Amino acid sequence: MKSGTCIGISSMKPCCRILISYKSSSIFGFSPPKMNRSGIRNLSKSLSKAVDHRRFHSYKHSKSHIVGYKCVVDPNRRAFSVSDSDSSRGQSRVFKGSFRVEKSRSRGVLVIPKVASDFRNHSTSIEPHVNENNFERIYIHGGLNVKPLVIERIETGNGLVKEDNTGIDVNESGVNTDNVNGLNLTEPKIEREVSEIEKEAWNILRGAVVNYCGNPVGTVAANDPGDKQPLNYDQIFIRDFVPSALAFLLNGEGEIVKNFLLHTLQLQSWEKTVDCYSPGQGLMPASFKVRTVPLDGSTEAFEEVLDPDFGESAIGRVAPVDSGLWWIILLRAYGKITGDYALQERVDVQTGIRLILNLCLTDGFDMFPSLLVTDGSCMIDRRMGIHGHPLEIQALFYSALRCSREMLTVNDATKNLVAAINNRLSALSFHIREYYWVDIKKINEIYRYKTEEYSTDAINKFNIYPDQIPSWLVDWVPDEGGYFIGNLQPAHMDFRFFTLGNLWTVVSSLGTSKQNEDVLNLIEAKWDDLVANMPLKIIYPALESEEWRIITGSDPKNTPWSYHNGGSWPTLLWQFTLACIKMGKPELAQRAVALAEERLSVDQWPEYYDTRSGRFVGKQSRLFQTWTIAGFLTSKMLLQNPQKASLLFWEEDYELLETCVCGLSKTGRRKCSRLAPRSESRGQ
Repeated sequence: MKSGTCIGISSMKPCCRILISYKSSSIFGFSPPKMNRSGIRNLSKSLSKAVDHRRFHSYKHSKSHIVGYKCVVDPNRRAFSVSDSDSSRGQSRVFKGSFRVEKSRSRGVLVIPKVASDFRNHSTSIEPHVNENNFERIYIHGGLNVKPLVIERIETGNGLVKEDNTGIDVNESGVNTDNVNGLNLTEPKIEREVSEIEKEAWNILRGAVVNYCGNPVGTVAANDPGDKQPLNYDQIFIRDFVPSALAFLLNGEGEIVKNFLLHTLQLQSWEKTVDCYSPGQGLMPASFKVRTVPLDGSTEAFEEVLDPDFGESAIGRVAPVDSGLWWIILLRAYGKITGDYALQERVDVQTGIRLILNLCLTDGFDMFPSLLVTDGSCMIDRRMGIHGHPLEIQALFYSALRCSREMLTVNDATKNLVAAINNRLSALSFHIREYYWVDIKKINEIYRYKTEEYSTDAINKFNIYPDQIPSWLVDWVPDEGGYFIGNLQPAHMDFRFFTLGNLWTVVSSLGTSKQNEDVLNLIEAKWDDLVANMPLKIIYPALESEEWRIITGSDPKNTPWSYHNGGSWPTLLWQFTLACIKMGKPELAQRAVALAEERLSVDQWPEYYDTRSGRFVGKQSRLFQTWTIAGFLTSKMLLQNPQKASLLFWEEDYELLETCVCGLSKTGRRKCSRLAPRSESRGQ
């Protein structure tokens, strides 16, 4: 069989090379069927018990004979450049992978190259831009120090795989009860009872696992057997996989998360083109799909193809701004929970982090430290009036910056980047705390604003008109409590409560300790509005009547109190749990989890709920939604093991607060406004 090419992998990311011997047309120790979409996506339930309850199932037995696989990415996509000789100019190399069949041998050998994390074997040079804040252009010189990791799998007579006992043993419920071999877990083994609902959730979650080249790489967005038009719900979304990843990590199963991080990192380097225009190289895909197609028209050889979507196929063609931020957050979580910090130290991973930050920290026309994005660039991926500087993006951005600050290797090549991160963290925390925060006192202050102020020391800096204060807000905000508004732009404040953004300001300590406490106070005080029959509202309140028509464009999916327009999303449960544990209010999370547990299994794990109180399953809600299931499981495990939760949130960084980075004192102009922030003195 001819060697295949793993097209488009950048020079930092070696393609796996797979050598499989042939016996009775078996691959990976079993005989795979003809590969349709469901064969790739679903795990075989019939073989799960036959292989000692192994974590991930094999494909079902079939009489079909497949000579071999070649694991590549979509051949219709191409790398930025292909060169073996001109790597000094920053061009990428293409690594070749081969798949050979040897009838004379009866043993399969899987060879996967492993990039050494020793930086001394790699030469990197950074060319700074004129402006130090645009910190670098990354060049990689020379080849990679690739050491193959050989995993032997021996076939038995019945075609099943006999492996060394290096996996994670699971009990009948599928929940790990042993420590993970080879991982530096600091917590002792915890025995716990698992309810029937949790067992069901684990079975469905494992059934959503997708394999690529014989290894698990993620979970599909939804696995609804009754869905005749899955659209892109049969793909692996970076955003959606995060709660699944945390569930696996907290259960001691890190392999799928590591594979996911590395494969999405490979996709990062692809050229993305929409109407002849290509966004930045560091952009992460919104999702990807594993496709199995015939190799060169053959009926006996197949190739598995990773097909990413960077937004060129998405509804509205929006770039997934939050994908890269979630990827960085998950990378840190993987290291914290497993103790495997070698992954984040790898050269290709370090480069991936820098490419994402390069996109986020590039200078533009904006006057604010917050990220400027279009509508639909995050979890709310349809037109909902969040274009500008939405809170969700700012909170995730701040979290990703804090993650990167921990994970980046500090040397001469990264010192400018680290300085840029510190500067942005300092400026962004002040900006959000000072200008996004509202409580009853702040609302009263806005109510008395003077407008059209032309001055460097203006009080109404964004020229907000008091008539913007909506009538519902005055009586809604409690005396004890407050929240961060959804968006801020010149002459515009979006006073809607965005749950995900507010929860992540708490988790990341983007807000002050008093502000974080008041956010949870508000949620508790307004429980009937934000939780009611199902946690939690993604937005409150919903856009209605003329406002809905103008802002959403009369979107039939985002009708009032449905989907993104005030729908209730159970996946937000794990983020709420994390925030509650951090702020010492686990009883609030337990109350929400108990509420969800009563309905989720009965309702077949819907994506979202409709109506003001969340009583109805959403009118277009997919059932067996993976991040609904994973969010529930993650919440349960965090509540049962709060020490693990402490690995996923951040405390206040007082070092950042002591540094002012604006440099106004050097210019002779007026003092920086952060030296005497009114809201800080009022909120403490």
